[in-house]
Amino acid sequence: MGKVGVALAAGSAVAACVVAAVMVGRRVRRRRGWRRVVRVLEELEDGCATPVGRLRQVVDAMAVEMHAGLASEGGSKLKMLLTYVHNLPTGNEKGIYYALDLGGTNFRVLRVKLGGQRSVIIGHDVVRQPIPQHLMTSTTEELFDFIAASLKDFVEMEDDSEPSQGEKRELGFTFSFPVKQFSFSSGILIKWTKGFSIQDMVGRDVSQCLQQAIHRKGLDMRVSALINDTVGTMSLGHYHDEDTVAAVIFGTGTNACYLERADAIIKSQGLLSTSGGMVVNMEWGNFWSSHLPRTSYDVDLDAESPNPNDQGFEKMISGMYLGDIVRRVILRMSQESDVFGPISSKLYVPFILRTPMVAAMHEDDSPNLMEVARILEETLEIPNVPLNVRKLVVKICDVVTRRAARLAAAGIVGILKKIGRDGSVGVTSKGKRQTKMRRTVVAVEGGLYTNYTMFREYLKEAMGQILGEDVASHVVIKVTDDGSGIGAALLAASHSTSSIQLL
Repeated sequence: MGKVGVALAAGSAVAACVVAAVMVGRRVRRRRGWRRVVRVLEELEDGCATPVGRLRQVVDAMAVEMHAGLASEGGSKLKMLLTYVHNLPTGNEKGIYYALDLGGTNFRVLRVKLGGQRSVIIGHDVVRQPIPQHLMTSTTEELFDFIAASLKDFVEMEDDSEPSQGEKRELGFTFSFPVKQFSFSSGILIKWTKGFSIQDMVGRDVSQCLQQAIHRKGLDMRVSALINDTVGTMSLGHYHDEDTVAAVIFGTGTNACYLERADAIIKSQGLLSTSGGMVVNMEWGNFWSSHLPRTSYDVDLDAESPNPNDQGFEKMISGMYLGDIVRRVILRMSQESDVFGPISSKLYVPFILRTPMVAAMHEDDSPNLMEVARILEETLEIPNVPLNVRKLVVKICDVVTRRAARLAAAGIVGILKKIGRDGSVGVTSKGKRQTKMRRTVVAVEGGLYTNYTMFREYLKEAMGQILGEDVASHVVIKVTDDGSGIGAALLAASHSTSSIQLL
């Protein structure tokens, strides 16, 4: 072999060694990168861990905070608001009742016809209408005159809705803004949210503002109930099943209410109750305990939110936030390694990854997780994600959702513990000790529960683990539909003069 041949051979050998070294280097970096993201996942799993012992600590903390909130105003993170709802629907209600549901940029008007037999709703009609943008920042009179005019048009469309002589149409009003309630049908607006800013209404009686507008439109109708959507869910649940003792919303936000003994509401001693009990609106999204498993992602999300140090429980379990926790974990992994490729700018956009997308990825049963790949590419602009990394994303969704569902279950059991329905010795409304577990129904509403199968399954699994299967078998989670609408009409019925006379 000549000198040229030797040189070529040597050059080829060197090139081969360089290529081999580059490939080995890439494999080493890839392995190191993979180990880093696995470590991030393991840290997430540790931080989100919800063993049964910890869940029971959350249960106890929830019950303690409930006691404190019932004892005095401001005594707890839980507001434990009085609703003045003493009479839940029994199924005996008859007649035609109306509901107005105002909770955002749309409002709904409903007409519900009741037949006097439990669970029999003969029919209901609904009209949804958007609120013009300018009315959201106008005056009280302009907003409610617009709503009352729509209400009048709705009533006049019906043929058989004319009340009997001496009777008025009864309306249940679901008003999903912060209100301090003074009676079953009255309460003052504390502040506006959701884009509304009508300053002359803050501090005024919400029901009275609507009632005055109804009179101005010449409509013979009485605002007989002022509620929020959780109380409406409780009402609808009790109408269908008299064993309903609590209601929970698992949707964009979360809240719970339950039926409490009147003598346990210390801050309202002396308040008359015809039934011996009252529905209490917990506002449980603001619950907090050192036993809640908080991660650095939760801390950052809270710090960057419009309401830091507020609604801590809601930020860990509700549909508004789960997607953003997952986004933050993926961003952290992208910063630690190149397994997702170059860091996408979309990963820095808060709330770009919504919880329905998390559910779709978590429950993707296609062989190659094609739905995961599609969402990563279309929403986060992360293309060509390898299958093993897609599996990693599914695991992130699983960890975050499992924690949320199990904490939600602990919250429910906390309510059951407070009212003696968790299998431990409780006190009946007549003051007697009870040991036998009674059938107990919790009404649930909201897309996070109804549309996200894994959330639902993890919640039920945790309920069984916390309570024990024997006790859990007596607890029924029942889905309701449209508590904020039909539930409001039912409460108007259960508190109306005509219905009370029928009982």
